[in-house]
Amino acid sequence: MPNQVIYIMGVSGSGKTSIGQLLAAKTGYAFYDADQFHPQSNINKMKAGLPLTDEDRWPWLVNINNFATEKIISTSIIIGCSALKQVYRDLLSKEIEQHCKWIFLKGNYETILGRMEKRADHYMPTSLLQSQFDILEVPTNAIEADIKLLPVQIVEYIISKLNVMQEFGIIGLGVMGKSLSRNLAGKGFSLSLYNRYVPVTEVKIAENFIATHTELSKAKGFEDLAQFVSSLQTPRKILIMLPAGNAVDDTIALLLPHLSVNDILIDAGNSYYKDTEKRTKQLKDAGILFLGIGVSGGEEGALKGPSIMAGGSKEGYDKVKNYLESIAAKDSNQNSCCANMGDNAAGHFVKMVHNGLEYAEMQLLAEVVSILRSTGSYNPGEIALLLKEQFATNLNSYLLEITIEILQKKEGEKWLIDLILDKAGNKGTGSWATIAACELGVPVPTLTAALFARYQSEFLTERKQAAAIYSIQQQSSSIDINTLFNAYGIARIVNHHQGFHLVEAASETNQWNIDLPELARIWTNGCIIRSQLMATLSNSLKNNKRILFQPEMVKEVATHSSALKNIVVFATENHIAAPCFTSAAHYLFSYTQEQSGANIIQAQRDYFGAHTYQRKDDASGKKYHTNWITE
Repeated sequence: MPNQVIYIMGVSGSGKTSIGQLLAAKTGYAFYDADQFHPQSNINKMKAGLPLTDEDRWPWLVNINNFATEKIISTSIIIGCSALKQVYRDLLSKEIEQHCKWIFLKGNYETILGRMEKRADHYMPTSLLQSQFDILEVPTNAIEADIKLLPVQIVEYIISKLNVMQEFGIIGLGVMGKSLSRNLAGKGFSLSLYNRYVPVTEVKIAENFIATHTELSKAKGFEDLAQFVSSLQTPRKILIMLPAGNAVDDTIALLLPHLSVNDILIDAGNSYYKDTEKRTKQLKDAGILFLGIGVSGGEEGALKGPSIMAGGSKEGYDKVKNYLESIAAKDSNQNSCCANMGDNAAGHFVKMVHNGLEYAEMQLLAEVVSILRSTGSYNPGEIALLLKEQFATNLNSYLLEITIEILQKKEGEKWLIDLILDKAGNKGTGSWATIAACELGVPVPTLTAALFARYQSEFLTERKQAAAIYSIQQQSSSIDINTLFNAYGIARIVNHHQGFHLVEAASETNQWNIDLPELARIWTNGCIIRSQLMATLSNSLKNNKRILFQPEMVKEVATHSSALKNIVVFATENHIAAPCFTSAAHYLFSYTQEQSGANIIQAQRDYFGAHTYQRKDDASGKKYHTNWITE
């Protein structure tokens, strides 16, 4: 468990020092009395029978907070401090809220006055006791202990409560939920885990999962949602890892009656960003801090260190960033691959674009393999060796690495890849990226081509029928390997240019202020699209947001654009479907072509719909209409 500071609070005379010392003896934590942090001016004032003002208390509270912040770096501590107002407690826990636990020693005026009258040589006179009761704001997030109990009973009660209240909750124990749970537990956090109860099919999922992993020994499993929520420290921090859509909404609806103002909810699934926008508003109205975060890296990444793209409440992020950053992957400088992208749905939007880029990156590699197989010169194992030669180049990526592993896998004497049905699935995020691009007016043809390639692969029966009808045979032909990989490199640059352009457009439209270099940085490790190219972009995006205008990319594209053209020609002549190579080439041609054919389209629109057009020889922006019909 991370180091913590346990604040024992209450009015003077409630027994903070006695209970703190007993608790210290039981836990092994050092005890400190907050009175020792008072400036001498405060002590003099209290000895004179004058109550302290907020102005008097402020430097005292700052001293305590500074001391606690320094101490918890290396150890856990206990501090006895009156902390009568919420603003005092906020300052005492500033920047270390996730490490703080509060104990409130509760007693009435008469009981405490009797105690104070028995104390000798204390600088706080009994005449000031009423002033403390007058300003006392009873905490809502503390363990309450009645001072009528014996000190040993109070300490036993506190210890039992400290053990029961967990730091962090997770709802949903599918593959990703389980991996994130193990990751968090492995970092020392105490967890409450919830999975729904379904007779026969889903029974004691959380308890059984906990029992099979030693790192979860301090975790608690639940099938009852109310018990799960009540087991958590406040403000509660709950991560939902469920399939996108109704399951998330239904769970939020069930949670809301059990939550309190300033609790934090985190949707860590692949939710559609517009759903996240709606939930953010709904939960803000209820006083709940909501985050929508994208988590990339798959099962292994979630367990060992994913890339985490957060969005939503800044206050909420600040309260949970310690948990998220601790489990995230690390970049080359050992900084966490986790960041708050911006307000509202920024996190889920960039995760959606991540997946769109991922679709295209995967499709491009599939096209590379298809082109090489079409020549008849290479089997999967030989292609793997060709791909492995790219490890030392800027083409290196996680997807390249796993493709090599895939191509080398055999089942008996057969290559496993040749036994896999060529129908590609998708879970929606690719189509959402294309829809968002259409709404924002940003061209992303390479991402879209990858999506449509998956759709077309689904029509397997029709493809077989069409193949039999048309009998179009791929022609056996040799290919220059360097040309192919140069073309692949250019297509990847174009793909990333489109993806980051889409993120930038959404950021400007929604005023998210997404930091593009920071986004590229957290995509350098942990996520599926991590690559050497992404590492380059994490620096080059600082100077130019448009990737195709960055000097190093201009040089690369200018040098090898003919390779991209030649591969498209090769694929076309040999009847090889290469939609991502082709779309990347035509995007590049269009992007670098000063004069397009759009003037014809504008004239056509004006002809049949009087939509007007602008003229090259009139810079004012005036709209023109022509009567195109000639006699």
